[in-house]
Amino acid sequence: MISRKIAALAVAVFVLPLGWGLKALALADTSTTQASQHSGSTSSSSSSSSHLVVHRRRLHAHRHHAVHRASSRHTTVKTASATHSSRSRRTRHYARTAQHVHPYRRSVSRRVTYRRATYTRYRRIHHYRRHYWSPWTVSSYGDPSLGDDPTGENPAIRQAAIQALGRWNGSVVVVNPNNGRILTIVNQKLAVSRGYIPCSTVKPMVALAALREGIITLNTKLPGAGGRRIDLTQALAHSDNRFFARLGELLGFERVERYASELGYGQKATLDIPDESPGVFPAAPPPKKAGGVGLLTSFGTGIEQTPLQMAAIVSAIANGGTLYWLQFPRTTEEIEHFEPRVRRELTDLMPYIPDVRQGMAAAVLYGTARAAYNPDEGIFGKTGTCSEDGGRMGWFVSYSEEQSPQYVVIVMLRGGRPMYGPHAAEIAGVLYRSLLPKGIESAQAGRPHLPTLIEQPGQ
Repeated sequence: MISRKIAALAVAVFVLPLGWGLKALALADTSTTQASQHSGSTSSSSSSSSHLVVHRRRLHAHRHHAVHRASSRHTTVKTASATHSSRSRRTRHYARTAQHVHPYRRSVSRRVTYRRATYTRYRRIHHYRRHYWSPWTVSSYGDPSLGDDPTGENPAIRQAAIQALGRWNGSVVVVNPNNGRILTIVNQKLAVSRGYIPCSTVKPMVALAALREGIITLNTKLPGAGGRRIDLTQALAHSDNRFFARLGELLGFERVERYASELGYGQKATLDIPDESPGVFPAAPPPKKAGGVGLLTSFGTGIEQTPLQMAAIVSAIANGGTLYWLQFPRTTEEIEHFEPRVRRELTDLMPYIPDVRQGMAAAVLYGTARAAYNPDEGIFGKTGTCSEDGGRMGWFVSYSEEQSPQYVVIVMLRGGRPMYGPHAAEIAGVLYRSLLPKGIESAQAGRPHLPTLIEQPGQ
């Protein structure tokens, strides 16, 4: 064992230095030989070195592009694998976590997930019903003047009414409130054949009855929508259903029926239109569970009324309390010998008509009928919106000029989503601006006056 160690030490001391020396002499000899050769061939190697440099640069560029493409592919694969691995790690993490979650927390998580899914489904259904689905089966469009007989009508007023109504499915009736003469009926079949639910246009009648019975005064305040206490003018302006439902409960059905009969509900309004429907006023109020008499006095539920009957009632409010028979003269002779026919004088209601007029004016100035506002003349009106028999109803009953009323305009729309009271008021506003003297003169000259709609009517 000792001899082996001595032999290894001798090799390290004597043999290795000798090998290193011989190697150094060989390297020195090689370098000397290369130096002597280089000194003799300087001119010949200069040309070959330039070609070598170009070749190395091209090789470097090729390798660079190859490495770049390879790195790009590697990065894409690495990213995809990293994403997959991260998802796998998350899945494994959730799986491991779920094994240690308390059962109560698991049930809460399931309930939260279920609620989110239910809410998402509800939002989708709501979006579909709002934008695509319609509960109404009646079309909103048509040719309202198709099939009409315009004999005896005022041609300028009829043309203005047709242009104002356009292609909407509805009817327009224009009457002179001072004598009961019918000036035009657009869509005569719709206006005459049957009655329709009057919606909120029943509220002026209810207001007259409540004022006459002393249940309220012009300044009496009752709870309205949202619990805010409002007076009669505000209730008519904003068509407050809660206010008028309360009035109906205070009046009772018997008194409501008596005043409705006095104003002509459920009765024919004309003398010379044989096919006119008398409409309907119910013999009993709606069931108490459904809303009772309050539903009748706020929505007109159970009542059927034609635009002609509505025109007769509004004419009585416009002229101060005279209920005329409406007449529709057809020939030139009938027009020349036209004589008004008074149906009855509403003597008991005359003192309270100005209070109702104030609410109808407020509806046009700042209420539901703002679209009918015209700064050049005073317009008094009431809107109505509700649904019946698969169709949505839109009403606007109105007259112009308080001191000397010239026209009563009734607009009734029936169809789908676009049919509502403010839309009917907008159509009436266009017609009123066409009926001004400048518009009538233009229509008679063959140039119909087409006023632009007011974007922000009223104040």
